[in-house]
Amino acid sequence: MATEGLPRGPIVPDEVAEEAESAPDLTAAAVEVIPPEIMAQSLGQYFRAQIVRARSGDAGILPVVLALVAVTVAFTIVSPHNVFLSAGNLVNLFDQSAVFIVLAMGQGFVLLLGEIDLSIGYVAAIGGIVAANQVQPETNWPWWLAIIAAVLVCSLIGAIHGFLITRLRMPAFVVTLAGYLLWFGVMIIILGPAGGVGITSAVQPNQQALYGIVYSYIDPLGAWIGLAAIVAVIGGILWFQDAGRRRSGLVAPPVGLTVAKIGALAAAGIVVVAVSNLDRGRFLPIIGVPWVVPLVLVVLLAWTVLLERTPFGRHMYAVGGNPEAARRAGINVPRVRTLAFVLCSGTAGLAGVIYCSQLGGMTTNINGGQLVLYAVAAAVIGGTSLFGGRGRAIHGLLGGLVIGAIYNGLYLLGLPIQWQLIATGLVLLAAVSVDSLSRRGATGGMARA
Repeated sequence: MATEGLPRGPIVPDEVAEEAESAPDLTAAAVEVIPPEIMAQSLGQYFRAQIVRARSGDAGILPVVLALVAVTVAFTIVSPHNVFLSAGNLVNLFDQSAVFIVLAMGQGFVLLLGEIDLSIGYVAAIGGIVAANQVQPETNWPWWLAIIAAVLVCSLIGAIHGFLITRLRMPAFVVTLAGYLLWFGVMIIILGPAGGVGITSAVQPNQQALYGIVYSYIDPLGAWIGLAAIVAVIGGILWFQDAGRRRSGLVAPPVGLTVAKIGALAAAGIVVVAVSNLDRGRFLPIIGVPWVVPLVLVVLLAWTVLLERTPFGRHMYAVGGNPEAARRAGINVPRVRTLAFVLCSGTAGLAGVIYCSQLGGMTTNINGGQLVLYAVAAAVIGGTSLFGGRGRAIHGLLGGLVIGAIYNGLYLLGLPIQWQLIATGLVLLAAVSVDSLSRRGATGGMARA
């Protein structure tokens, strides 16, 4: 009979209707996650939308900004003679935070995929050793070529890790843990019986240049001119890009928001340049912005553009959010994952060059384990999610500044390293709690929709 395949029990329309009403409204849930800068028509609407977004669990960079303000206020009050906000100490804080910031931006690529790279501390050390060795008298490479060599060697290490993880389907945790031990051993072999390689400021020009990444300074007038150029270029790009979208009838941020972003960029730059141009020397004048500051900003700008303005960046977020959906959408998931580890290790190599400049060389005493923990902590404190799919390059910058501020402030108080580790661990727990609660809040909001 034609009715043999039909259900034998009676159909109850009321029960079906009740089940349909109780099902979540997926359309409403989708509307909730639309960014405020797309929906808002004015600056006021944007801020109101951000408040609603924060209440729903997605606070963005607000928690790390509040943490940075709280740390600054606390150490300003308790530090001897309020020295924490002195020009000399703030510039030292920039220098000390640079390694944490760059490592965190590198780690961010892997965290976006929901993975972790435990090896980058000693990968960074390998990068610093390669750069230092190439500017020694017997090799005397140009300093810029030595830096490129360091980044390329570390990128190759990342490619090896990525191959093992994506092609042989080995867990990233195991591969990078093995890399932690392997590159630690390689570092000791390269340094040999001497146990270290040094660079100085007074032997050869190429060593001077490498050493000067942290310990040489931009002329004050040049710093102001450079700041004006940076604000003009970045501000112009933001303005004309948003204006072009409006002319084309596409969604674009409110004009007031674009102006506010340019103003915030200019204000932050003015503070950094003004503070750095104060004389902070005790016996000899020390004036100017350290070269490491624009170097970090170049990395920040490059990785921001890569993640937020290119197809590869969109693929990174897609793979981190849902690898299977990304694969079905035609994204080459193994390629994206491999490149994430390449970028992570390459960025770590640059961080190692900065660390080499900061220390005046590299030795077997480098604590790569502590560096990788600080890198993960800085990225997560800044707002990058451990669960993948959410994170930006600026999160590494903000989180690195928090780590650097804690490190610097406790050092001013004369407290030993154990208290620095305890304080950093507590801040990290707070950051992960915020991340977990925000995801729980977002899930709850979708369930209630």
